[in-house]
Amino acid sequence: MHPYIKKTLEVVAARNHSEAIFLQAVHEVLETLEPIVNEHPEIEKFNLLERMCEPERQTIFRVTWQGDDGKVHVNRGFRVAFNGALGPYKGGLRFHPTVNLGVIKFLAFEQVFKNSLTGLQIGGGKGGSDFDPHGRSDAEIMRFCQSFMSELYHIIGDRTDVPAGDIGVGAREIGFLFGQYKRLTKRHDLSVLTGKGVDWGGSLVRKEATGYGCVYFAEDMLATRQEGFKGKTCIVSGSGNVAIYAMEKLKQLGAKVVACSDSSGYIYDKNGIDLDLIKELKEIKRERVSAYVDKYPSAEFKPKANIWEVPCDAAFPCATQNEIDEASAKMLVKNGCQLVSEGANMPTTPEGIRVFQDGGLLYGPGKAANAGGVAVSALEMQQNVGWARWSFEEVDEKLRTIMRDIHTSCLSHAERYGKKGDYVMGANVAGFIRVAKAVTAYGLI
Repeated sequence: MHPYIKKTLEVVAARNHSEAIFLQAVHEVLETLEPIVNEHPEIEKFNLLERMCEPERQTIFRVTWQGDDGKVHVNRGFRVAFNGALGPYKGGLRFHPTVNLGVIKFLAFEQVFKNSLTGLQIGGGKGGSDFDPHGRSDAEIMRFCQSFMSELYHIIGDRTDVPAGDIGVGAREIGFLFGQYKRLTKRHDLSVLTGKGVDWGGSLVRKEATGYGCVYFAEDMLATRQEGFKGKTCIVSGSGNVAIYAMEKLKQLGAKVVACSDSSGYIYDKNGIDLDLIKELKEIKRERVSAYVDKYPSAEFKPKANIWEVPCDAAFPCATQNEIDEASAKMLVKNGCQLVSEGANMPTTPEGIRVFQDGGLLYGPGKAANAGGVAVSALEMQQNVGWARWSFEEVDEKLRTIMRDIHTSCLSHAERYGKKGDYVMGANVAGFIRVAKAVTAYGLI
């Protein structure tokens, strides 16, 4: 390892010693940058690695709200503006009990490189709260969102910081957040939030974008081996937006999806998942996937089980970070999996990644494979600024082009630096170089 990389990792570890998941993300990126650090001494001269591992701004705030029973609750809110070299900070809000500063920093750090890979003018940030929307009424969620935005509104803006949705934050939550922003600012700044409802400023394809993009990236990976999805068996973890629309695109391309999951376990349907039923359960009724077997008794529900035990040709982790460990990765390889494309952020542990790479799998890391969501968020901003509305086909075509460009960039940078076919190295280097050039151009700021 290059001495400068080693020193930077030591500094970052000492400064963020309690944030294991953030340190994992930093290690995963910096360990792949040795070829360009060797080639470009100015990276060390200007201390670019350490500068890019330290957020530009971190905001933590209290969120108080009242439940339907009259009880007052206290949660913690976060917004990390990590790097704005390429444009306004851009990244989602996550409402989930596992959220803490380390999680938000890891997500924001990844977002910097992901956003860079899109080729669009957006920086990287992330936010959220340890609030759990599961089981809460619409009124409770509204009150929470209003309280959250009351603390957030003064640090965001269409040219400053543009939040979107993530786990636990969909169109409903974005609506409540935007309503409060509008109330507080007396401004109708549509582009200050993305992921809005189509009827009030949102973009077509936005809810589909991350899932579609993940599959588009996988399609391009398969094309390098002169293969496609027709006839392939796939499994998808999760059952939120990303998972649902990854399944939809896989079905359109001729694949059969036989398993999906939520936090309660997974369902297996050898005949292929009924996607319309999953949409009804998750998008309308907000029920658990276990309800699937009420209509299809021949399907199996495996409570608290590991979806990666299901044999498949391709796997799409679309749930959360570190959901594929070394043991799960070995199961996938043993069962014949040929491709993994990440719809979630960092869903595979470093040990799991090594298993995939040693096993010769096509492996698409999240910062490249799931960049479709933020890409269409940026397209939503463009439409808002121009008071325009693009058709579904127009946005989908732009998304397809962006994902193909990301795939090409990953491959070309990997080959340029002696790691042909290594999408991890290619994504990290391509994302880093673009941000680093901007940071250097601005001088010492």
